[in-house]
Amino acid sequence: EVQLVESGGGLAQPGGSLRLSCAASGFTFDDLAITWFRQVSGKEQEGLACIKSNDGFTYYADSIRGRFTISKDNAKNTVYLEMKRLKPDDTGTYYCAAAPHYGGFYCGFYDMDYWGKGTLVNVSE
Repeated sequence: EVQLVESGGGLAQPGGSLRLSCAASGFTFDDLAITWFRQVSGKEQEGLACIKSNDGFTYYADSIRGRFTISKDNAKNTVYLEMKRLKPDDTGTYYCAAAPHYGGFYCGFYDMDYWGKGTLVNVSE
């Protein structure tokens, strides 16, 4: 069974940075596509960025492109989300999710099979 554990959330000031981590276990890491989502109070869950663990293909939502960077460390079975120039609107719970990519070219924000429990990000003075 795939387990995903997020970490790295916390309090950040506007304009600051945080790096979130998603540690995966229970599955061959190279076979996974991993996606970061966030849930902001009062809004629908939002897909942010995804990465394929075998070839590093990435895809970003327009809302965070240029500020957030997704990356991976296959040796650690971990995916990261580097968040820069944080805004109060970035406050929310951040989740990583995964699904097998089955050798496809792309990754996306749909059909996730596994979810972590989330890590809270609070951007305020």
